[in-house]
Amino acid sequence: MTVIVEPTGIAPGAVAAVARADAQVAISEAAIAAMQASRAIVDDIERAGRPVYGVSTGFGALANTFIAPERRSELQHALIRSHAAGIGAPMPREVVRAMMLLRVRSLALGHSGVRPLVAQALVDLLNHDITPWVPEHGSLGASGDLAPLAHCALVLMGEGWVLGKDGARVSAEDALHAAGLTGISLSSKEGLALINGTDGMLAMLLLACDDLGHLCTMADVTAALSIEAMLGTDRPFHPSIHEIRPHPGQGASAANMYKLLQQSSIMDSHRDDHEHAVQDAYSMRCAPQVAGAARDTLEFARTVAARELVSLADNPVVLPDGRVESTGNFHGAPLGFAADFLAIAAAEIGSISERRVDRLLDMTRSRDLPPFLSPDAGVNSGLMIAQYTAAGIVAENRRLASPASVDTIPTSGMQEDHVSMGWAAAKKLRVVLDNLTSLLAVELLAAVRGLQLRAPLTPSPAGRIAIEQLTPVIGTPGPDVFMAPILEQVRTVVSGPDLLDAIKTQVGPLA
Repeated sequence: MTVIVEPTGIAPGAVAAVARADAQVAISEAAIAAMQASRAIVDDIERAGRPVYGVSTGFGALANTFIAPERRSELQHALIRSHAAGIGAPMPREVVRAMMLLRVRSLALGHSGVRPLVAQALVDLLNHDITPWVPEHGSLGASGDLAPLAHCALVLMGEGWVLGKDGARVSAEDALHAAGLTGISLSSKEGLALINGTDGMLAMLLLACDDLGHLCTMADVTAALSIEAMLGTDRPFHPSIHEIRPHPGQGASAANMYKLLQQSSIMDSHRDDHEHAVQDAYSMRCAPQVAGAARDTLEFARTVAARELVSLADNPVVLPDGRVESTGNFHGAPLGFAADFLAIAAAEIGSISERRVDRLLDMTRSRDLPPFLSPDAGVNSGLMIAQYTAAGIVAENRRLASPASVDTIPTSGMQEDHVSMGWAAAKKLRVVLDNLTSLLAVELLAAVRGLQLRAPLTPSPAGRIAIEQLTPVIGTPGPDVFMAPILEQVRTVVSGPDLLDAIKTQVGPLA
């Protein structure tokens, strides 16, 4: 697959393809023409000697400092070196690849005043699998992701560090030489155009949307399996219940769960049993309301990301009529708000999941399942400590769900006196989603164990598939075993496509 960058932007799927599936990248002829046209305007400004921010002046608090023509290339190189001031562990390869592609996308819109060779140099890094070493700390999400993007730009110049295949830090000069590439020299405006953008936080938001879309469906599956194992009812998930409260996400989650709970002899065994509770606990009955609200939040975040994908977040911008205007489009507030909102939503999916695990393990509430899902409780502790682990992760997610975007620290001599913290919001969102994967893994393990213990009753088709796929990993109910490697393998099942694909093949499409 090759992703073609046009002057109209790129699709969200293209970002995931390049970041995660190593798709190749090419720049269209139309995008090259758009960049050439904007560069001609910058060249005209240079010849006219007009003072323009970032072209003939310094940056930030030094915006009123005039730079002589013979030093303007030096200015751009100095900008990149000084702004590549991040610190900490390197960002994951997929984030950096997405960030570079998004910077190419921004330059290709034809409003940044750069030569096409600058965008092509980024494409060459992607296509030769050269990933700049981008430290995790450095961006305030205000004038864009300045430090992270500067670490990428530094590699274009043949300087700085690259993330080696083994995770080690490699000299950029050596990596370029090995790939048959050489560093480029920057001209006026080009250094600024390489770093003034929201590409880092947008990259993380797009990848998070991709991940959470999968996890929302998986959360419906684990909830349905838990409810089936606890002899719950499917009545609250009937479509007629959700037509009278028409939140789209709620309706989608309820429809998933209702479909997943059909054709189950476990459900049929108690459908008319009046000894059961008239209504299930909130963690069971309200699962679609919580997961559905998260789905609607995800749609909001996708809308924000889609707008940003066709936006120019550079500063200054080169307009077709020849004007070069200073803007505030690099401010990350829209992305920071969306990332924080997603973290809240994802934390709640995990929180209600843990509550169902707790019910499955408690013999006073699990409707005749053995304590901690151990057939020989006492000598054996079953899944007791797996629930402890889940509880600790829920607590961490609650801390991480505290918004980063309400914070600000002024910088650059009070020129940048309100920052978005969008990078921090997106970075902690990734942790929340990783934690959610673990929480759903604990629930999937507990739900399948509960269904195994309901034998000889047979579960729903979804339940049978889950048992078939997980039994080789988790075994059958019996004495305690080393749990950590089992949880790691179940995490892989949750994050991967195989279980969901098999269930969809059997029961039909899931939202």
